[in-house]
Amino acid sequence: MIAAAGIDVGSTYTKAVLVDLAEGNLLGRGLVRTGFRLAEAAEQALAAARQEAGLTAEQVGYVVSTGYGRFLVPFRDAQVTDLTAHARGASRLFPDARTVLDIGGQTMKATRLDAQGKVLSFRLNDKCASGTGAFLEKTARYLGYGPEEIGPLAATSKEPVPISGVCAVFAESEVINHVSSGASAADILHGAMASLVDRSVQLLKRVRMEPEVVLVGGILRFETMVRLLNEKLGVAVQAPAGDMVQLNGALGAAVLARKRLLRLQETGAEIRHPPLPAAPAAVLPLENLP
Repeated sequence: MIAAAGIDVGSTYTKAVLVDLAEGNLLGRGLVRTGFRLAEAAEQALAAARQEAGLTAEQVGYVVSTGYGRFLVPFRDAQVTDLTAHARGASRLFPDARTVLDIGGQTMKATRLDAQGKVLSFRLNDKCASGTGAFLEKTARYLGYGPEEIGPLAATSKEPVPISGVCAVFAESEVINHVSSGASAADILHGAMASLVDRSVQLLKRVRMEPEVVLVGGILRFETMVRLLNEKLGVAVQAPAGDMVQLNGALGAAVLARKRLLRLQETGAEIRHPPLPAAPAAVLPLENLP
């Protein structure tokens, strides 16, 4: 056994990360759409990570799952909350991290950490879709654009239009009014991002934000979001490079899987590892995802 795995089963995407046991370095990554078959999505994500790492199922010694579908991963050894996973992932990438903002498809979370990367306090905004990535993607679809076009389009905006509704229904009505008045799609998406940022800043204040602030979650892959948060917060923020901003939770779960596996090996305890799917499922490379 040379690797530990973390699987983050999110509402929109399922992510998998493999790290080595020696140093905890990244070996492979997998990212697939979750759909409605969560166990199958977890299998495909791990298969993609194993393909990238060139590992067999027998070489993966421990699996920790996280995310809202973490209980539906049949081959997991353990599960942790996404708050814990994101805290550990952020601390792995940024050792001085003290606050984590996670904007996912269905929820927005702010977490304050101690020096060891453990959760001290957190706040959630899961009451309304207007404070989540789902609102941004729905706005893009209404305007005739796919999720992959959100970032490039918003980057061309000259001036964001105001979207102040605290409810997704009212915010959607504002979007429709802006379209009717001739506002550009780029400015509307920019305004939707600014609305998300305003909500996230309030959440960070409630958790008593401390620097260093780390941004994670699929929506934070858009440069406009990171820029707006920098401007609103008035402090420097960090975001994992490339696709790691979206894979942070899976990375944190993998870090914990490695730690637990090493502890079991040190104590000589018997490792009863659930069988992993042996044959890689058909998966798309990261760059070819729809």
